Amino acid sequence: MFTLLILTASLSSNCARKGNPMGGPKDSISPVMVTANPAYKSIHFNSKKIKLNFDEYVKFKDLNKQLIVSPPLNHPSIIKPSGTASKTISIEIMDTLKENTTYAFNFGNSIVDNNEGNRLGSFKYVFSTGSYVDSLEVQGVVSDAFDEEVADNIAVLLYEIDSSYTDSLVYKEKPDYVTSTLDSVSFHLTNIKKGSYQMVALNDYNSNYLFNPKQDQIAFVKDPVKIPSEKAFHLRLFSEIPPFQLKRPLESGVGKIIFGFEGNARPVEIKLLTTAPNTFKSFVNFEKETDTLNYWYVPFETDSLQFQVTAKNLDTLFTVQLRTSKMDSLTLKAVHSKTLHPKDTFALESNIPIESIDPSRIRLFDKDTLQVDFTPFLNSSKTKISLDFRRKPKENYLLEVLPNSLVDFYGFTNDTLVYRLKTLDSEAYGAIEMNVQGLPNTALIAELFSEKEGVIERQFSNEKNRFVFEQLVPKTYKFRVIADSNKNGKWDTGNFLKKLQPEEVFYYPQEIKLRANWTVNETFVLEFQPSVIESVAKDSLTQINSD
Repeated sequence: MFTLLILTASLSSNCARKGNPMGGPKDSISPVMVTANPAYKSIHFNSKKIKLNFDEYVKFKDLNKQLIVSPPLNHPSIIKPSGTASKTISIEIMDTLKENTTYAFNFGNSIVDNNEGNRLGSFKYVFSTGSYVDSLEVQGVVSDAFDEEVADNIAVLLYEIDSSYTDSLVYKEKPDYVTSTLDSVSFHLTNIKKGSYQMVALNDYNSNYLFNPKQDQIAFVKDPVKIPSEKAFHLRLFSEIPPFQLKRPLESGVGKIIFGFEGNARPVEIKLLTTAPNTFKSFVNFEKETDTLNYWYVPFETDSLQFQVTAKNLDTLFTVQLRTSKMDSLTLKAVHSKTLHPKDTFALESNIPIESIDPSRIRLFDKDTLQVDFTPFLNSSKTKISLDFRRKPKENYLLEVLPNSLVDFYGFTNDTLVYRLKTLDSEAYGAIEMNVQGLPNTALIAELFSEKEGVIERQFSNEKNRFVFEQLVPKTYKFRVIADSNKNGKWDTGNFLKKLQPEEVFYYPQEIKLRANWTVNETFVLEFQPSVIESVAKDSLTQINSD
């Protein structure tokens, strides 16, 4: 979320060709360009070499990251000096320039003086191959569509919408204009000609100004951007869901084949075509938090396995050569620590799917050695066994998992496991009540989370605007709300070609510090962030234009 104050300050800080004074008391003055050949803002430009002369020795700092040439060139220019200080910067253009086009070499903050490192902030050299220099501009901010933090050095691109424009250009053609947020969240793109443009931002993995959906994040303004404009734009970066693609399966161990994939693999069917004995059995589950399908099977004598995989529009045959003799042994790990909080359910995670549970061989006792009734649950992946039981506050429990309590997919069983658990007094916990306002008739997903643990509790609502989170461990929490526009109970990303924006996510601006036996009441007023920020202060725009 970005306030107008942040937007105004960010835009103003990047507008001047002359940097703010920095450095020690001996020398806090930035270097100054005294002459340029050809002259700054030359017209009918036809030179291949440029010389920029300064009043003192200068050098480059992070030139490769800071330098932005707009429109972008196909071949990089040779810029000197490299690694040394000089009073002259030379640029040799290695590309053919377009006719009637204004070019800007924006050095960002890369030029510093040799002695104190005072930077020449937002310095640029501008020229035109035509009869005049284009002087229009556009500005705005870039945020991440889901996360609070956004990466730096985000490229902001403009494609002129003319008779030859198609949305596919963002995948295969460089833009007509480009700038970067550098180490800020704001952008300021200058020396643009009048026209209508598609505005796009890229978290550009290859720095080639081409959108690669597998690697890059993208943001876009849905409607054409008409320049000149006194609007400021808000671009929200997101990663698209790639089309489903199945990778070649690999043997992970005896009795286990892994199928890697991209995109959404549900529904999927994996059928074994190799002739197997009558006792053969198999099971498929998804690897937790990875794009992997696990195919578990009871081993039999064969050198290879052939599979038919059917998913959506895919129907493919794969053959896997069997070479390993290693088989994993059953291991179990407790999900929670010794203290069992009210929102915790004691569970054991298994590295191999569990085939059966014998509750008679699992015993739970309280501090008086009285046996406590419980109900075991096995999740759909068969890799997590949860024990549900009625817990008392300020109680100690002893859990014994005796041998042969659990039988895994291959028929192996567990050794003896012993866990000591305790619960705390009810007054050791607190509650958070959050009143959400501003989005009537919108389905909401409210999430209470922490940086370390992720989402702690999630609540859904189609009508109510008050969310109550009870029996919380005292610590610092964060809160966010997702505007669930399609009411499917999850956050949905966007798609550039379909012109779908990601669903809005709102972060409560302060951390919530909760103490034991406390109830914190907060009010959160939400406002949708349109692609165009209409209410940017006019004085900030005036300041940008004057600089």
